[in-house]
Amino acid sequence: MANTPTTTVDLYYTPEMAVRNDPHGNFSKSPSKPRRFAEHLLKGPLSPHVRVERGFAPLTDAQLLTAHTPDYVEAFFAGEEPLASSNGLNWTAEFARSVRYTNGSLLAAVRGALAHPERIALSPTSGFHHARPDSGGGFCTFSGQAIAALDVYRSSGARGAWIDLDGHFGNSIEDTRSFAPDLDAAIPINLNPINKHGAYLASLEKGLQVVLRDLVLGRLEYVAFAHGADSHEWDDLGGQCTTEEWLFASEMVYEMVSKAQRQLGRPVPLVLALFGGYRDDDPDSVLELHCADLAVALREVAGLSVDYAPQVKPRAL
Repeated sequence: MANTPTTTVDLYYTPEMAVRNDPHGNFSKSPSKPRRFAEHLLKGPLSPHVRVERGFAPLTDAQLLTAHTPDYVEAFFAGEEPLASSNGLNWTAEFARSVRYTNGSLLAAVRGALAHPERIALSPTSGFHHARPDSGGGFCTFSGQAIAALDVYRSSGARGAWIDLDGHFGNSIEDTRSFAPDLDAAIPINLNPINKHGAYLASLEKGLQVVLRDLVLGRLEYVAFAHGADSHEWDDLGGQCTTEEWLFASEMVYEMVSKAQRQLGRPVPLVLALFGGYRDDDPDSVLELHCADLAVALREVAGLSVDYAPQVKPRAL
């Protein structure tokens, strides 16, 4: 059976997700990344395939408390140190407000993918996968992956695999398992490849075989994938893959999803997020990689003829 065509990408974006300007002194520019990525995507050649979905709500304290302690949630929104900046970012009221919307975007994307599996759901977000139940960490404030997964599992029993190709191990899911024991059922697979170059791709392939098996056996209802640009060799903080290897990793993931679709005879709900990427010398190179990943998704999963050559500038020596 041929792939079921996906005619659109649903981009779960609203301006409230991003600060107007990154707070002074922050190394990470993640607080403004949703806006910068959305603008970059929507003015580029992929824009005809994208529909913006703005009708989602910011997360409430009650939703955040599914994966975090009351002391941490209260201290963060009150701006109380040291917890308010335990994520490694300077606290501002605007940034604190935006975090409710970034987490809300990911939850809406997961719900949207399950409701409309014929579309690709894209949450232009980062800042989740290093948070812990009682604090932030590594430019991450709240565990958006865990929160979204627990929501859909508790409401519908939906189970998902997270494929995390950020340049750094995503500890938030593992750190939340003891805090919220049903996360084991909600996210049975948290795939983080190890090593570099060929060994990295081999590690990814081994993990994808497990994801494919569990999709076909009905043990998973959706796939969530974040291809962090900090796994690219010219990133300030990463370096696992060359450009060719980085894009090949995208192909491996989306070919696995496409294979699952053919075997199941139906679309597989697919959720995308951005995660890391740090190029102080050329921030647009990060955005170009994220767009290139989406182009591979459109080609491999949706069966669309999309060519996209990312303009990634080498780092100056």
